[in-house]
Amino acid sequence: MADRPRSRRKLPLSQIRAFWCLLAVAVLMLVPLLLQPILLRLPGRAKEALPQWFFQVACLIMGIGVEVHGRRACERPVLYVANHVSWLDIFAIGSILTSSFVARADLEYWVLFGLLARLRRTIFIDRENRARSGAHLEQMIARLNAGDSLVLFPEGTSSDGLRVLPFKSSLFAVAERWQGPTPLTVQPVSIAYTRINSMPLCRHYRPYVGWYGDMELGPHLWELMTIGRVTAVITFHEPVTLETIRSRKAMSAHCQAEIARRLEYLNAGYDAAEAA
Repeated sequence: MADRPRSRRKLPLSQIRAFWCLLAVAVLMLVPLLLQPILLRLPGRAKEALPQWFFQVACLIMGIGVEVHGRRACERPVLYVANHVSWLDIFAIGSILTSSFVARADLEYWVLFGLLARLRRTIFIDRENRARSGAHLEQMIARLNAGDSLVLFPEGTSSDGLRVLPFKSSLFAVAERWQGPTPLTVQPVSIAYTRINSMPLCRHYRPYVGWYGDMELGPHLWELMTIGRVTAVITFHEPVTLETIRSRKAMSAHCQAEIARRLEYLNAGYDAAEAA
């Protein structure tokens, strides 16, 4: 069982305010739930802009501040490769990117979150079913061929945010199978939660932000809303292609090392703007 803080010392932000934050987000969900099915039938990028707007407003309501460092690859399509700390990652990354996510299969059946994921045109991956790995890759390639960028979490699960778990290289094969006019751009993206209410996020309070082990979503969501404003630092690292990194395993190792280096730097308390 994941370690929880022994002390339940109150942090700023009352439970009453937490209740209203969650209620506001629940009401906000009605906008994409009602409009996105219509937009998905229409041409254009409005179906990407609406979910991004939702995540931006939801972050504002929940007190999630997002700092962005580095230069994002703007050409389409891009495969963004990120570490995974919490369900918060979806909100933070979704607020700055219009890309769709590649997520584990069980997310599809979560109440409301699963529906939002489908409206964001998430690709659901069953990592336990190796027989379907080829079909998953073809699905990703089809979306990339359509000009859609994707966000992949190669760890396959979330962590406490103190370290990067080993990357699974299998889905990096999409870069090898890519048949586009130019090599597929793969960009490592690191996400770190560094502060609560402008104070450094110490180890004691990491379980309030990181969602891992056997933590239940409901209690974790409620506790997070009671502690105050959380700062997420998202860093875009130098993009790579198979022209410079010759195999999916080498590309996976490279992305993991870049993200781990940045995470270690930020967790040590250094300024996020330095050496981005």
